[in-house]
Amino acid sequence: MSADTSASPLAPWRPAERAARLRCLSWAAVLTCGFLVLLGLLLVMPGRPSLLSLDRRTDTALHAFALAHPAVTRLCLVLTDWVWGPTPMRLLTLAVAGLLLWRGHWRRAVWALFACAAGWALETGVKAAVGRARPHWPHPVDTATAASFPSGHALAAATACVTLLWLTRLYGVRRWWWTVLVAIGVLSITGAGFTRLYLGVHWPSDVFAGWLLGGAVATASAAVTVPWKPVER
Repeated sequence: MSADTSASPLAPWRPAERAARLRCLSWAAVLTCGFLVLLGLLLVMPGRPSLLSLDRRTDTALHAFALAHPAVTRLCLVLTDWVWGPTPMRLLTLAVAGLLLWRGHWRRAVWALFACAAGWALETGVKAAVGRARPHWPHPVDTATAASFPSGHALAAATACVTLLWLTRLYGVRRWWWTVLVAIGVLSITGAGFTRLYLGVHWPSDVFAGWLLGGAVATASAAVTVPWKPVER
């Protein structure tokens, strides 16, 4: 098995490492600001079911389509529960982290686990603090019980996909495979959010907030755990 040969956390930072950490912090700051803008707009309009006018229009159109196309709706139910749901995403992250620990790459395993746990904790905390009501329909095609903001599916997909794609990049995956994996990651992040809108259990702003917060968690946790430190092959 190979071992993590990264330097001590107290060792001086090399310029390239400082630059990489600064980029992570910058991305985390930008994504967090976007999330806070959505959160601020929601908090200054208390009692309103939709944050933006686009929320209601988008959900109404998608719900009408879902009622008219039950086959597509059944497919979205399978995808949202068994493919792009928070549980499959977190189990995939745990499996990758376990493989990294087995190979002795503890720093990258800690990053994956930390990002996964932080995303879960933030989702739970923000949902409880904001308490936004979900869309309500006379004839729902799916149900969900927790608060609406942010979308847990979108947050978990963004956190997992960004983290796992970055890990494959750190290990120097070949260009063709990298292209395929990026396409799968983008499809998963987008699909996780779209299916929640299609099934009428989230507002679009919930999904955008989940994507932003998930990306911020992945990049901020990378700045803390520095997974790009050298690893013996």
